[in-house]
Amino acid sequence: MNAATLSTTFATSRLVLRDGSTAGVRPAVAADRAAMRRFFDELSPNSRRLRFLAPAGASEDLIGRLCDNADPAQSLTLIVCRLRNDETQIIGVGSYFAPARGSAEVAFAVDDAFHGKGIATALLERLVRAGHDQEVESFSASVLPENFEMLDVFRDSGFQVQSTTEAGCVEVRLSLQSSPASAAAADERERQATIASLKAILRPAAVAVLGVSQRPSNLGRRVFESLLASGFQGKAYAVNPACIDLHGTKSLASARDLPAGVDLAVIAVPREHVLAAVDDCAAAGVKGIVVISAGFAEADSRGRELQTELVERVRGHGMRMVGPNCMGVINAESGISLNASFAERLPPAGRIALASQSGGLGLAVLNLAASRQIGLSTFVSLGNKADISGNDLLQYGEQDPATSVVLLYLESFGNPRRFGQIARRVSRSKPVVVVKSGRTAAGLRAAASHTAGLAASELAVDGLFHQAGVIRADTIDEMFDIAACLDAQPLPRGRRVAIVTNAGGPGILAADACTTAGLDILPTAAGAPNPSDLIASADADAFRERIAALLTADDVDAVIAIYTTIDSSRTAAILAAIGEGVAAGRARGAIDKPVLVCTMASAAMKPLRAAEETLPVYEFPERAARALGRAAEYASWRTAAPGTFVPFDETRIHEARHVCREIVQARGDTWLAADELHQLMQAADLRLAPGVIVHSADEAVALARIFGFPVVAKMVAAKALHKTELGGVKLHLGNDQAVRTAYEELTTGARASIGELDGVLIQPMLSGATEVLIGLTQDPVFGPLVAFGLGGIHVELFRDVAFRIAPLTDRDADEMIRSVRGFPLLAGFRNHPAADIAAICEVLLKVAHLGSEIPELAELEFNPVMALDAGRGCQIVDARARVTRR
Repeated sequence: MNAATLSTTFATSRLVLRDGSTAGVRPAVAADRAAMRRFFDELSPNSRRLRFLAPAGASEDLIGRLCDNADPAQSLTLIVCRLRNDETQIIGVGSYFAPARGSAEVAFAVDDAFHGKGIATALLERLVRAGHDQEVESFSASVLPENFEMLDVFRDSGFQVQSTTEAGCVEVRLSLQSSPASAAAADERERQATIASLKAILRPAAVAVLGVSQRPSNLGRRVFESLLASGFQGKAYAVNPACIDLHGTKSLASARDLPAGVDLAVIAVPREHVLAAVDDCAAAGVKGIVVISAGFAEADSRGRELQTELVERVRGHGMRMVGPNCMGVINAESGISLNASFAERLPPAGRIALASQSGGLGLAVLNLAASRQIGLSTFVSLGNKADISGNDLLQYGEQDPATSVVLLYLESFGNPRRFGQIARRVSRSKPVVVVKSGRTAAGLRAAASHTAGLAASELAVDGLFHQAGVIRADTIDEMFDIAACLDAQPLPRGRRVAIVTNAGGPGILAADACTTAGLDILPTAAGAPNPSDLIASADADAFRERIAALLTADDVDAVIAIYTTIDSSRTAAILAAIGEGVAAGRARGAIDKPVLVCTMASAAMKPLRAAEETLPVYEFPERAARALGRAAEYASWRTAAPGTFVPFDETRIHEARHVCREIVQARGDTWLAADELHQLMQAADLRLAPGVIVHSADEAVALARIFGFPVVAKMVAAKALHKTELGGVKLHLGNDQAVRTAYEELTTGARASIGELDGVLIQPMLSGATEVLIGLTQDPVFGPLVAFGLGGIHVELFRDVAFRIAPLTDRDADEMIRSVRGFPLLAGFRNHPAADIAAICEVLLKVAHLGSEIPELAELEFNPVMALDAGRGCQIVDARARVTRR
């Protein structure tokens, strides 16, 4: 990481403190010298003594070193900033100095008023990431024994810590090698801080609305009226410089006039006045803001500039922000009843949390939820996601006792890798259902391996969701279908579904839809045909008894009950009987089997009741089947053992990173030459199949005799990326003449097609193996994507490729292999021996680790990899790699 990359990595980075407030964190620069001097001078004498191990403060030489980050390999200083009296003030400083390769001294100082808020811990986390990138293996620090806070920072970091006491100081040594413990500790700290920061927005004691006018169409007025109409349990204040009277409430002239205790402010003023409004709110002690105002990054270049300044202002004041360009927030929980949005009505209270990136769609979604009588716990319109994002709301929903299911409508990802990490954890306890729009290719790429050419945003999104256990819905309607099932019903313990109906046609439709959704329709269930057709004359008793019997049957995991109205006078009784049958089954112990009801195009989508239980109702059997299928997939993901991240030799990774960086520094964006590729693969503990480059037909024949016939001959040239398309691969060369002919054809063909040839590679011919592809590409949005599919020409012909986001767990790698349509060829097809799946997994995991640890490695592709019989491993036959500047 050079100085320019460092600045990009940390510029305007948000830091959420332990108390939920925020700050900005970035590398120090020369212009910070005066502020740095002031920071150390204003520390209390005790804080200076703890930092410098003596009463003296920072020397001018040290101040200069702290403000010089030109060479992060030698030293790095990060500062945490807040606005104070309209000036940026430093409130925390963390540094490392590396006197020798591999180790660095680290030190911290925090403004006395901000002790205990997690600043030093957050700085340590960021310094560890930067130091690790510079191949620093350990930090050391000298700490006075009475500096308990600093000692706790090291001990609670999750990293391996050793300490000794020498000459009145505690000498601490901290290993920078990440571990599950360090990752979990950092994850938990961020989770708790995020949750604390959102409480002011979703559970405020008092709310102010800025930009309220007397015009009925005014958005500020609509928000204020919605707030009053919702029955909000806290206090509500309107702000307008004209001091208007609205519904008996006199507005305040400025947010600076607000009394203490206002947690949330909703800003609905023209965009040019938003920054001043934020300053006013900060002066009044407001903790969170919702910016309804539009015209920011979604509008024009001036709007983008304003949004950047808005984010910096919000962070500088220590606040959190929803928006801008959003419709507001809602918390329908009893006892809160917050409607700080321009939605006209508070939705019914329920246990489903919903976040929408689109404000207009958010209104439609709220109306849909109300019409289907699906209750919500919270609703957040994300808008431009300049600060609070879906990642934040996932973490809030995870701990919210009023939420059982989290729904997200997303148009883009701010940080998809972090989304995957959070969602993977949240999905272990609560289902996450997402509608992701924008199904387009993921950005422009440089000229291209198969991996980069095939990697599209949808493949990446599908891989991300699969890894994290996220349920993907194709439409908003389907999202609510799935949510209604997951909220009201238990997860199925298997995929065996029983169908009961009073009309044969709908039963057949349901059976077909269940099969398509990956569910099992056994020929019989509970000793009767499945689907179970009660015929049109079936009465309430027939439904009641059949549903109870199906629920208690050992060969049934879920039930779909379909009622088609034949005689409307009996509808109410039969629907009630369905609920009674479910209650009877539950009373007999069938508590873990979901029941979904279909009323066949009935206008009413009102859920049914079964004692204290809610039964979701669907218009058509296909919708019920799809929802149940998604629930079964999620249940299977959740009950499977979570994967583990396999540790790798850090020394080898350092060597591989060093190889890539040297090449980048020498040549910039480039494909690796054969010797460079061998260097990289050796450092990464990846082995190419035996082979030697030759430069004459005689050499080729001599080598083929040593290897033993048959052999393979291949072009070797920087421009020969896709050798097969160029005719650059000759297979099954069984004698001297075949090798000579192949050599001549390859050299002649190379000169005619690409104008160059570095030589011809001779390798032994492997037989009886299955060709697969393993690849890596650095996606501009998703980061390192790992690919797996059938190899050779099949990858282009069938496009049967699975993508996952690195890093991978062992479970991710195994599921990638099993997810491709060509997996039966690897599992053993028509007496063909099964391939060594474990060996393929090992290569996938190593490639994923390279992608995660070496961002300069833009593309890496092994095609083909010859998957040998179980126990014999696999061999990488052909490889290519490209590096680029970060």
